[in-house]
Amino acid sequence: MTETKQKKEPGMARLVIVLFLVAAIVAALLGVVNLFTAPVIALNQQRTKEEAMEAVLPADSYEQVDYTGADTTVMELYRAGDAGWVVQVAPTGFSGAITMMVGVNSDETISGVSITEHAETSGLGANATKPAFRDQFVGKSGTQAVTKDGGEIQALTGATITSRAVASGVNSALGAVAEASGGAPVQAASGASIPNG
Repeated sequence: MTETKQKKEPGMARLVIVLFLVAAIVAALLGVVNLFTAPVIALNQQRTKEEAMEAVLPADSYEQVDYTGADTTVMELYRAGDAGWVVQVAPTGFSGAITMMVGVNSDETISGVSITEHAETSGLGANATKPAFRDQFVGKSGTQAVTKDGGEIQALTGATITSRAVASGVNSALGAVAEASGGAPVQAASGASIPNG
């Protein structure tokens, strides 16, 4: 019986070594793939951001401004020359963060909303990306809310949480612009200007 146990032990050791080698090779391959795809992914994300900024508030350039307010949904703040501001916000929806760009005219009315990334349910919350829903915010100012909460925004059918999240993101953007315009502690980020085009 001792001979049988001794024969099985080298087999187990060999199996562990083979599994380790397979895992190491796969990890190395994933690292190499990431090395080549990471710059492409970053470039695509930058392009998506720039296109969203242009869609919500066309301007010659966008100067990034440091946002030092307390609203944690505000990710980035850009001055769009005399046209106004563009704010990237990420409110929490039904299935996680909804990353969106909100354009705010110089008179602090909404010029546009663009959703750049989300994980909302297809056919329900994902409908927030459609112009019929987003365009409800254009031209509005002040606090935005869905009709169920006493506001003017028609919530998406079956996606009230997503609708509330988008309204919350718009409110965060308006708040960030109000702070920046009112002389709140907001300062220009060093060397962060995005030319249009």
